[in-house]
Amino acid sequence: MNTKKKIAIVGVGLMGSSLALRLKNEGLSDEIIGVDSNLEHIEIARTQKIIDGSMNLMDAIEASNVIIIAIPVDAIIALLPTILNQVKDQIVFDLGSTKATIIAAIQNHPKRGRFMGTHPMWGTEKNGPLSATYDSFKNRAVVLCNQKDSDPDVLAWVQSMYEKIGMRIVYMNTQEHDLHVAYVSHVSHITSFALANTVLEKEKEETAIFELASGGFESTVRLAKSNPLMWAPIFMNNKENVLDVLAEHINQLKKFQRAIEDSNKVELLRLMDKANLIKNIIP
Repeated sequence: MNTKKKIAIVGVGLMGSSLALRLKNEGLSDEIIGVDSNLEHIEIARTQKIIDGSMNLMDAIEASNVIIIAIPVDAIIALLPTILNQVKDQIVFDLGSTKATIIAAIQNHPKRGRFMGTHPMWGTEKNGPLSATYDSFKNRAVVLCNQKDSDPDVLAWVQSMYEKIGMRIVYMNTQEHDLHVAYVSHVSHITSFALANTVLEKEKEETAIFELASGGFESTVRLAKSNPLMWAPIFMNNKENVLDVLAEHINQLKKFQRAIEDSNKVELLRLMDKANLIKNIIP
């Protein structure tokens, strides 16, 4: 199988640009074409040699063997049917953080087999091509969803590509994926956004935050720096699962609240001891 391809990346932000760097580093692409409505991102990506050139979407589809979609999930849902309308035998896959609504949008499309739904489990609170890094994705998991609905050559190339850039492949259906990421990713971001708002509301003196912020606070609130334009569509497109995990999270916070209100040290220690068990899952 010829793994080296001419690749179009739709969205040259953090994820798209970081993947472009990995593809170049591993020699998986002869040429990378950038597609983005943000002309500043295109110019930066070109100047930084992340991409080799840029085109409009339709020309990029025609010129490429592989189309990678690295834009917010609501934009993926809107654009994916149009892309599949134009493809012949090109490989198409996305990097979206939710999967059910994306795949549902093209489930009955005649070119459904040319698409592979993927979610690399990597990201930072930063955004834009200047934040792209060479060491992204390596030793991380990537979820391939409903892989049996993709054509064999599509699945084979996508699998091979992710393995070559050092990722560990996990297979799930869309419902499993969206449920699990609500727990391990989406609620973490909501918690971080909420904690940042709590501190900003209660602590009016910004210099005090800067002076006293410890490593624990910084690591917990780091995700609150994430791009709202990316995360709002994620929360909305995984609404049912996010609300479910959020309800349980609020319930757990209330348990801590009651234990402290009642000066119940035994219960407080029990809650924290139980939480310590997470080290058996995440060393």
